[in-house]
Amino acid sequence: MGTRQVAPSSVALPAEGTLPPGTLLQNRYKILGVLGIGGMATVYKARDMRFANVNRLCAVKEMANLAPDPQVRDIATQNFEREANILATTNHPVMPQIYDFFSESTRSYLVMELIDGVDLENHLADLAPGEFLDEDQVVEWALQICDVLTYLHGHEPQPIVFRDLKPGNIMLDKQNRIRLIDFGIAKVFQTGQKGTVIGTEGYSPPEQYRGSAEPRGDIYALGATLHHLLTKQDPRLEPPFSFQERPIAALNADVNPQLEMVIMRAVEYDIDKRYASVEEFRKEIMAATRRGSVRYQQTSSYAYPTAPSESGDIGDIWRFECEDEVRSSPILKDGILYVGVYDHNLYALEADTGKFVWKYATDGGIASSPCIQGEQVFIGSEDRILYAINIRTGRLEWTCPTQGRIRSSPRVQFGHVFFGSDDQHLYAANAQSGRIAWKVEMGGPVRSSVAFGEDRLYFGCEDGSVVALDIRGEVKWRFRARRGVTSSPYLDPEEGILFIGSMDWNIYALDARSGWAVWRFRSGGPIVSSPTLADGVLFIGSADKNVYALDARSGRVKWKYETEGQVTSSPAYANGAVYIGSVDQYLYSLDAETGDLRWRFKTGGPIPSSPAVENNTVYIGSTDRHVYAIPA
Repeated sequence: MGTRQVAPSSVALPAEGTLPPGTLLQNRYKILGVLGIGGMATVYKARDMRFANVNRLCAVKEMANLAPDPQVRDIATQNFEREANILATTNHPVMPQIYDFFSESTRSYLVMELIDGVDLENHLADLAPGEFLDEDQVVEWALQICDVLTYLHGHEPQPIVFRDLKPGNIMLDKQNRIRLIDFGIAKVFQTGQKGTVIGTEGYSPPEQYRGSAEPRGDIYALGATLHHLLTKQDPRLEPPFSFQERPIAALNADVNPQLEMVIMRAVEYDIDKRYASVEEFRKEIMAATRRGSVRYQQTSSYAYPTAPSESGDIGDIWRFECEDEVRSSPILKDGILYVGVYDHNLYALEADTGKFVWKYATDGGIASSPCIQGEQVFIGSEDRILYAINIRTGRLEWTCPTQGRIRSSPRVQFGHVFFGSDDQHLYAANAQSGRIAWKVEMGGPVRSSVAFGEDRLYFGCEDGSVVALDIRGEVKWRFRARRGVTSSPYLDPEEGILFIGSMDWNIYALDARSGWAVWRFRSGGPIVSSPTLADGVLFIGSADKNVYALDARSGRVKWKYETEGQVTSSPAYANGAVYIGSVDQYLYSLDAETGDLRWRFKTGGPIPSSPAVENNTVYIGSTDRHVYAIPA
């Protein structure tokens, strides 16, 4: 759309400053007041007087092209006309409608739909200190933004790159819908074309500073925006491109770790390490936050056998339906399966039949996995409490409260229960009484679980450290990864090597006595999965969708198997096979020697749970609300 010629307005425009209320443009648009002022543009609230019998309001964006530099004036004019052209040739509910475009004297005007709401930057600023936006709400906004970016990037004949995505350009209207504003620097994308360095520092990707703008740059900007919304840390005030050094969990421990992994991939410095498309980004957000997973109307107290699924390769022995997602990993003892569920309950089920035995209700969801010692089963809860339950009766024996959610899985040794909390402490509690023997303060939430040596215990922390303590809680050494360590370590006592994964994409082999790195292997994505070792081979999953088998001495890849989703589940080894779940909803059985697929079983949701294998049966939970028993 070009600028159309119009007769001069009857109202004299001031050489500088804003239009006063009452100004009439084109004998039609009556200025009511100023909505906002930017670098070269002012946005007014106005009334369309052509509709005399109704109060039809609109937004009028004015560009006063008064820059002394002719090149700057040309760029400003091009940007303004580009915005008009884009809005005139697109149609999406997240984008504002355009009504008119005209010039008067040295000023150009764009008349648009008036969006009644607040931008996300101001919405974020209204939060109280220590208060964060609700994660589910941020995810819903992200999916709406992904939808409009997918529309723009699929624009014909050529994609449109927004180039300036940030909280200040995202409006939240009165219906709680996202609206994208300010298309002034959006640009039709042409492969190989260089342009002006443009955008907003902190949100713009590195390649945009080199004059290159393409759709994956909008993915970076959306990732930066989500990081800002979840942490309240303004990237404009931080070192450029430093997201990998500022993990979300270090600032907001309540954020889902899988969602964090998805966002952190979007803000990778290397464009080829980001998602290939916004649609892929959207699907990963949905998978990480369990959007679109199967939901069931009723809850069964008993399990039932099923035939093989048409979309899978094997059938289950039984399945037990719970009231919410199963993210915890099961454990067996004496023919009873114990598993924690997000419906707040710890369940005891008959391992052979899946028949309900008992359940114990906590006051929060359970992501922690149970641990058994003697006649007690220990479990942590989102309600900040560690519970000791009698395995025979399901009755409470004692509790150990903390100041943070417990997502670490407890481990028992030396007569004590060791577990981490989001209150940034590792605890040692007496296994018989629950009395705290000691606690050690860390630099972030402790979601990793403890591995034991002869006189030491090892664990990871969300501040990026791997720590060795003696049994009194004194630090013996500390190793620093570049990002958080949610993965739980595996100690090879014969070789004295500790294996652990990190959100910095690396798998580390550390000397257990000194903490020095023996080797490290970099995967293609963050690692939450915990390793296991069998016959000199280390098995582990990665968010890059692969299951890896590494030579434990050298870190050399023996094989890798690619699934169709992130692998945050931890592997189990039994009888020459590796069993592991994936966000793609499948449980996989792989040949441990070759990595060949033996079989796979499809559930109705992503599988962050890790399998337990006993008596030729694999037990695992899924976010589809079921616990499954599958023939190994």
